[in-house]
Amino acid sequence: MTRQIMKNLIPPKTLKDFLNNPSVLDKNDPVNHPSHYGGKDNPYETIKVINAWKLDFYLGNAVKYISRAGKKESELVDLKKARWYLDCKIELLEKK
Repeated sequence: MTRQIMKNLIPPKTLKDFLNNPSVLDKNDPVNHPSHYGGKDNPYETIKVINAWKLDFYLGNAVKYISRAGKKESELVDLKKARWYLDCKIELLEKK
């Protein structure tokens, strides 16, 4: 990756660190392993749990919002989002 492209993708403060040590971004990777979902080294990182349990879209999102409750947005907002996905899943099941 060229330096010019990297300047557009990586915040300036982090760019110098990245150029000297590319693994610096692994510690808090906001795209692949955000810390509010557990982070890369956590065996219970949200995406790992969702995949291991083979959860569908609705239940996966409910788990996502429960696991990050209060870490990204307010705890109340995250829990209401989780409830919204659970309510959607319940409605689907009741229609069967």
